[in-house]
Amino acid sequence: MTPKDARAWWWVPSLYFTQGLPYILVVTVSVIMYKQLGLGNAEIGLYTSWLYLPWVLKPLWSPFVDLTGTKRRWFLWMQLLISVALFGVGVSLPTNAFLVTTLACFWMVAFASATNDIASDGYYMIALSEKKQSFFVGLRSTFYRLAMITGQGLIVILAGYLEQRLGDPARAWSITMIFTSFLMVLLTVANFFATPVYEVKSKQATGEGFVTVLRGFFQKPGIGWAIAFILTYRLGESQLVKMAAPFLLDTPGAGGLEYSTEAVGTIYGTLGVIFLSIGGILGGILISRDGLKKWMLPMILALNLPNLLYAILAWTGTDNLWAVSGTVILEQFGYGFGFAAFLVYLIYIAKGPYKTAHYALATGFMALGMMLPGMVSGYIQESLGYPGFFVWVVVAAFPSLILLKYVRYPEDFGKKIAEKDV
Repeated sequence: MTPKDARAWWWVPSLYFTQGLPYILVVTVSVIMYKQLGLGNAEIGLYTSWLYLPWVLKPLWSPFVDLTGTKRRWFLWMQLLISVALFGVGVSLPTNAFLVTTLACFWMVAFASATNDIASDGYYMIALSEKKQSFFVGLRSTFYRLAMITGQGLIVILAGYLEQRLGDPARAWSITMIFTSFLMVLLTVANFFATPVYEVKSKQATGEGFVTVLRGFFQKPGIGWAIAFILTYRLGESQLVKMAAPFLLDTPGAGGLEYSTEAVGTIYGTLGVIFLSIGGILGGILISRDGLKKWMLPMILALNLPNLLYAILAWTGTDNLWAVSGTVILEQFGYGFGFAAFLVYLIYIAKGPYKTAHYALATGFMALGMMLPGMVSGYIQESLGYPGFFVWVVVAAFPSLILLKYVRYPEDFGKKIAEKDV
């Protein structure tokens, strides 16, 4: 049998880059693509938020992934399915039925990506010793974020360049998605050769045991307040993330700033992701030093207060490059900084004998908290206009601030944990 930790320097970067790329394509790049293809904000918010559903439901089929086949086989097949589905997006974009067919293909990408997450994380725990799991967490996070820069930055920049060169957004995005599908094929091949074969299968509980796991989660002390807090923690951000790119792309007549696709890819997808990463790293360091209690409120405020800058841009119509870039940088830094506290809180909620399954359930509620507000974000924006919408996004921070009074966790929770898990 292959020893643990074999070739980890090869497969950890490749596996987690492959995990991050389809997620960012579904969640963020699809928004920009549909905006450039002429869809309204209400449609974009509704349709692309539905794509979160596989991440909401993935705890329900994660035991099936554990019980059948091996983790390696699962993630290789899922990565291949993602490649095929992205190719389907590309070839269907120039057709009259592009909306239905591309959404169906993106849903396949989302389902395969959520399943790939389960299998990849499971493989990580099987293939690495406990010591190496901690050692490689930084490398894993780095390549996941590089995938975000590639998807939200470089791929969007490529599409913007082709838009200007060809003068046809549908054709430009078609070529971009076909290119991305071949990139996914190359990543799948790389993972096939880089990952050692481990035939170990997890021993999971039966259906009765699964019910026990679910019951254990919902019987945790204060779980009602905890779930409400999880669902509302990113209430503002979940809406902003769907409308920020349309705001930058829309014409001044529609209340937008009329930036090009290339500019959005550079500002939001490259600079934004870099400062998102810096904020997350700093947040993890501070929580690991002082514990969660000291930083929870400041991090919630850091997550939400920068959204005021979007409201100022919208009310004043300021399209100055430095003002827009600074707004995106501060908002993304605050998002990364504030999200660090959220992740550590989820780790606390998952504590107990079934922490893996309970963490999956907690992240399912986290995805639900992104999906539901995102679905109505476009309708709210079209009703209020961009200035009123961004004010509403700021107001949406208040539920989490109110609920913070009722959630319970140890003051020093997160010391040393944050630097391992965030």
